[in-house]
Amino acid sequence: MSKTDEEIVAYLDSLDQESKAIKEELLKMCWYMRGGLTYEESMYLGRQEREIISKIIEDNLETTKKSGLPFY
Repeated sequence: MSKTDEEIVAYLDSLDQESKAIKEELLKMCWYMRGGLTYEESMYLGRQEREIISKIIEDNLETTKKSGLPFY
């Protein structure tokens, strides 16, 4: 099955957007972990590991909001 130039460009654009989203997610994790996870280390995380870390961060932020304690 062959693809048109437009389909190939659209596919490559979608890969670029996905790559950018992953990098943004990883950099946010690094920021929230305040050096506990370097960007280089985060690049080796699998999808499931990223999802787990994101959930932990989300839970901690929610706890911080509910408790009224400052977030550092």
